[in-house]
Amino acid sequence: MPKVRTKDILEKFNLELISGEEGINRPITMSDISRPGIEMAGYFEYYPAERVQLLGKTELSFYSGLSSRDKASRMERLCTDITPGIIVTRGLEVPLELIEASEREAVPVLRTNMKTTRFFSRLTNYLESMLAPTTAVHGVLVDVYGIGVLITGKSGVGKSETALELVKRGHRLVADDCVEIRQEDQDTLVGTSPELIEHLLEIRGLGIINVMTLFGAGAVRSNKRITLVINLELWDPKKQYDRLGLDEEKVKIIDTEVTKLTVPVRPGRNLAVIIEVAAMNYRLKRMGVNAAQQFTARLSDVIEDAEQD
Repeated sequence: MPKVRTKDILEKFNLELISGEEGINRPITMSDISRPGIEMAGYFEYYPAERVQLLGKTELSFYSGLSSRDKASRMERLCTDITPGIIVTRGLEVPLELIEASEREAVPVLRTNMKTTRFFSRLTNYLESMLAPTTAVHGVLVDVYGIGVLITGKSGVGKSETALELVKRGHRLVADDCVEIRQEDQDTLVGTSPELIEHLLEIRGLGIINVMTLFGAGAVRSNKRITLVINLELWDPKKQYDRLGLDEEKVKIIDTEVTKLTVPVRPGRNLAVIIEVAAMNYRLKRMGVNAAQQFTARLSDVIEDAEQD
């Protein structure tokens, strides 16, 4: 199923349907938008017909100066069997030649009262969000001190219980069990919850609880940018865990690398506090304060002083 159809932008931006209603279900496959100015001048060599076409005051004022023959020809070539739609901005009058060509080719012609640049920006943002690459990850996403923390680990390791404790401490739940992730930009991952399980937590022994009902609207949020991954794993006495924090591990989600921390789990460890500190420490590192590097530098100075003595 296509992620976006022409009728979706018709409803999203409350556009007026002028003609070409038969093609209202055409799929939109890319977020790029075309303003066919050079095509109005007659150059169709590299016409991106698969994009949404936007006609503003500039394009239509040039078009109005063409001969009747050229007007019909340009609109015929503008309307193809793969063009998802043509949108006229500023509430401008739609040329009769465009209406006739769109009806023949079943290309939807829509109109908005918004200015061209503003509508171009809003439509681009909407399409980039809807058409962004997506994936689903088994885990819990929590907003901790403004940091989007994705908690991962094997089933039963305590992810949901840790999230519950974090919510009790004033942080906000985004998703439990399944986190839908979309890459909105080259280095921007945004996580959301599937609609079916939104605001719900599954706690073994208790069952499913509604976090918003129990803790209020301030305990949940609909989406959050993911900037830190914390993987919970059962304590392995044979494994060497990082004790300084100098080496920064990364994990790749879609095409974006995110900082990853591995936290061993065993009785007596307060995972909620550890994740809180991890989030605060991550913020400090982004501000240029790295405790591990400072300690290493101090240690090197002490060693140098000892050698000189």
